[in-house]
Amino acid sequence: MSDTTATQTPPMGALLARWLPRAEALLIPLAALLCGLAVFSLFLLTLGKSPIDFYALIYKAGFSTAFSWQNTLSRVAPLLFAGLCVALPARLGLVVIGGEGAIVLGGLAAAVLGLAVVGAPPVIGFVVMAAGAALMGGLWIGAVGWLRFKRGVNETIASLLMAYIAIALMNHLVEGLFRDPQSLNKPSTAPLPEALRVGDMPIGIDVHWGFAFGVLACVISWVLMDRTTIGFAARIAGDNVRAAQVQGLPVGKLIIGFTALGGACAGLAGFFEVSAIHGSANGSLISGYGYTGILVAFLARHNPLAIIPVATLLAGFEASSGLIQRRMDLPDATILVMEGIVFVVLLLSETLYGRLAIFNPTFWEKKA
Repeated sequence: MSDTTATQTPPMGALLARWLPRAEALLIPLAALLCGLAVFSLFLLTLGKSPIDFYALIYKAGFSTAFSWQNTLSRVAPLLFAGLCVALPARLGLVVIGGEGAIVLGGLAAAVLGLAVVGAPPVIGFVVMAAGAALMGGLWIGAVGWLRFKRGVNETIASLLMAYIAIALMNHLVEGLFRDPQSLNKPSTAPLPEALRVGDMPIGIDVHWGFAFGVLACVISWVLMDRTTIGFAARIAGDNVRAAQVQGLPVGKLIIGFTALGGACAGLAGFFEVSAIHGSANGSLISGYGYTGILVAFLARHNPLAIIPVATLLAGFEASSGLIQRRMDLPDATILVMEGIVFVVLLLSETLYGRLAIFNPTFWEKKA
């Protein structure tokens, strides 16, 4: 009996070889997050503020009560979609950081198309708005992939510059062609009718359906990236473009397709922001979700499933900014400073992958 059990039990080396890489991908970002928060604590001490009080307020505002969770989860949806805008192209080794542009243009497209289909059944209206927002975001970020493949333009710089162009374009159109004459103090498009406003999920707290669709998008993206031949081909292309070309893989289509898909996700974030939160396209769309999505994707190691808890954590951080400002007399941008420090530490932690002995199976085999 014991011999049978022994033959069926994988050797320790095989188990470690299987699980240690996954532990590395989890523990290093977690350690980077904690180190970043520790560095930020030193920054607070130089200002004469208590780090304990600061983090206690984050917990109170973001996670302590049903109202706190409502405030947090209402911010998660755009972070989920913005994180996917970074994570999907990253499968091919691309660093796309211009999701903010796709969000604002996707929101503008949703607002304009929503007004164009007033009177149609709400289902058709929602489909038209969501499809238009996704198409606009996909074309905008897909153009970054096209520039990368066809002209060799660095996708990081191109996506960032195009984000600024998108914001300027949205402001121009909202203040001009699509401006509602009734919006005197804050230029915006005409408000959407109530029938085209996304409602809340029946979960006891006011959280709109964008959260559910964001989680669904993460699950579908994980299946695409980790359980399909397309995702496998993208991983090969990301590891070695020349090897992928030698194998006959359509590298150009993969680059353009994954960047466009990421942009479509960001465009959907704009759709939900307009239809569920703002009710029209205006300057409030420029909220920085696209940039926070960069940190979400990197902390999640570009894993779509890991994006869900990471986005929830960072949404809780951002939900606490107002309370921190009032209680600790700190600027509203303090949370952005904290996120920036965490991001820098996270980038530095990239040098640790594959270098720590504790994640090497042979290290434990020698210990045994």
